[in-house]
Amino acid sequence: MCFLKSLTSLYILQYISMKFSSNPQTSKYHSSYQMAPLPTENIFPIIFLLLTLFSVSKAELHAHFYDQTCPQLEKIISETVLNASKHDPKVPARILRMFFHDCFIRGCDASILLDSTATNQAEKDGPPNISVQSFYVIDEAKAKLELACPRTVSCADIIAISARDVVAMSGGPYWNVLKGRKDGRVSKASDTINLPAPTSNVSQLIQSFAKRGLTVKDMVTLSGGHTLGFSHCSSFEARLHKFSSLHDIDPSMSIEFALDLRKKCPKPRHNRDAGQFLDSTASVFDNDYYKQLLVGKGVFSSDQSLVGDYRTRWIVEAFSKDQSLFFKEFTASMLKLGNVKGSEIGEVRINCRIVN
Repeated sequence: MCFLKSLTSLYILQYISMKFSSNPQTSKYHSSYQMAPLPTENIFPIIFLLLTLFSVSKAELHAHFYDQTCPQLEKIISETVLNASKHDPKVPARILRMFFHDCFIRGCDASILLDSTATNQAEKDGPPNISVQSFYVIDEAKAKLELACPRTVSCADIIAISARDVVAMSGGPYWNVLKGRKDGRVSKASDTINLPAPTSNVSQLIQSFAKRGLTVKDMVTLSGGHTLGFSHCSSFEARLHKFSSLHDIDPSMSIEFALDLRKKCPKPRHNRDAGQFLDSTASVFDNDYYKQLLVGKGVFSSDQSLVGDYRTRWIVEAFSKDQSLFFKEFTASMLKLGNVKGSEIGEVRINCRIVN
């Protein structure tokens, strides 16, 4: 594409040079070193073609991408997500997590939706994604869209719109999702090691988000997505038993909270489904997550670490006091996350689980 841009510029310069040299008063300044002349009548079609190719290749995501090709898109997705959420209250948190995990691996390209094959274990079967589930919701929306607008809407865009919808229907902000993503063709479970871990410290989190073009504020803001959801004991029980040589329980935790979690996650643990909601209003998208952190009730050590570091504590405090500020920043950060680029070579999958 750099070649096309350079070639376009050369022909534009040639045209200007020809016009310049055709003026008797200025021709004496015209250099004798020129490109081989191109017939004037051919210049404008070539310039137009090259500029068109260049502009298409650099097309950005935008809110009205499907206005002409699939105007019923958002209605179909919203109805599908709402219906699924009514039948399974875990759907909103899982869809939001699905969007985060998809964008963090190869950009927002729906690689998380691809099924494993006999020769490849896909992202959805990587350890951090085992509990994401709810892939059937995206499948259902895609099936409806294929009937309404065949081969038009990417699976990646369906995830992005669904993530916005679960936030809004849970009491959070609504925003216009930018669209036009393509679906990737590669998905590897081994890549999930690059997802932020629930045991990460602030420096590790900052570094991980920075690799995706996201700031410290984006990191703290997007962590607020944990206002929806539930975690199994395996993700935090190391904080409750033999935490260190000096402390049996993670000292950053509220003792009362830690003892309550111990009852839910005893040693040995026989209930594999046992766990804890990530804040006290886990089905409502609000700023309670930040309030809980300030009193030592963050479930993950990665969450609680946001309070113990000067680079992030001030943001936690600001969001805990002002929910509208959190909503505003969450919208902005979600739009940034949604712009994390996937592969240059993509497609619109017919079935979100397999490449075309």
